[in-house]
Amino acid sequence: MPDPAKMAAAVEEYVAAFGAGSPDRVAALYAEDATVEDPIGTPKHVGREAIRAFYAESMKTGAKLKLEGPVRVVQDYAVFPFSVNLHYEGSDKRIDVIDTFRFNDANEVIEMRAYWGPTNMHGF
Repeated sequence: MPDPAKMAAAVEEYVAAFGAGSPDRVAALYAEDATVEDPIGTPKHVGREAIRAFYAESMKTGAKLKLEGPVRVVQDYAVFPFSVNLHYEGSDKRIDVIDTFRFNDANEVIEMRAYWGPTNMHGF
């Protein structure tokens, strides 16, 4: 079973690494064969290199992430609410998101799923 403290720390590192514009740091949180589905219902990014490329593209927007509540850790999942804040097309925008990270016994993320849709996008 993964370590709850390391799971919560991975979420903190995810937010910090995204803010620093480091797709390498974000990708390092993931297992080699992990998947990212962001948002739910879109094609999955499979494998650390595909995940790194996805984050590199996402970071080009200059978006910053902000935790909007405590990280919830249960069994092998960490669940956390956050906002994506960016300046786009001349004005400030925000997307409210809930992510789930599923971890393996080595405390690596093996699955990320992002829950957000049109009703969670503000200022667009």
